[in-house]
Amino acid sequence: MSENMSERELEALKIAFTYMPRAIEVTKYEYGDRCEKILMHIEKVRGVLANNDIDPEEVYGEINPEDTPNSSY
Repeated sequence: MSENMSERELEALKIAFTYMPRAIEVTKYEYGDRCEKILMHIEKVRGVLANNDIDPEEVYGEINPEDTPNSSY
């Protein structure tokens, strides 16, 4: 199954991804029994982004460039 998406669909997925918690933030204390399911959802979205040649680590800066610090390099 191909996971290539249209530009509009990718943009919507990237926006939604910026509102998802980061995997490191998902704890049993915060999310209880849903913890594992939420982690699976995060990994699924990251996988779809990666399959469409999008680095999940760069998505937030692309969607919210005004909130992203400049590189110190």
